[in-house]
Amino acid sequence: MSETVVGVPLPPISDDFMRENLLKAKQFTIVLLKKARAVGEGDAPIIWEHGRRNFSLREAGLMPIVCPVRDDSDLAGLCLFTAGADEAARIMDGDPGVRAGLFSYEVHETKSFPGSALPA
Repeated sequence: MSETVVGVPLPPISDDFMRENLLKAKQFTIVLLKKARAVGEGDAPIIWEHGRRNFSLREAGLMPIVCPVRDDSDLAGLCLFTAGADEAARIMDGDPGVRAGLFSYEVHETKSFPGSALPA
């Protein structure tokens, strides 16, 4: 019996399919960017440069997933790095928003599947 979630029928997944795909998982690093203080009008140039750097990191393939969070939580965004945890932390230490005290961050090692992508 097939399950349907939000109107989409889910394909059946065999144990063999799962075992095969779990072997393909690779190490990545997730960074949770947190709001360290309220952003004021004078912070706009810092936020702009933070965004520019994120675009550069994405284009270089170091941070292929960038997700700003725009809700009322203390989370400002999350991203996925192809670098290890220590290197991701060094990269984040150079972020203009982190250096200015606008953001703090948490680093978490994870595994995921190469080729996974956000839908177009």
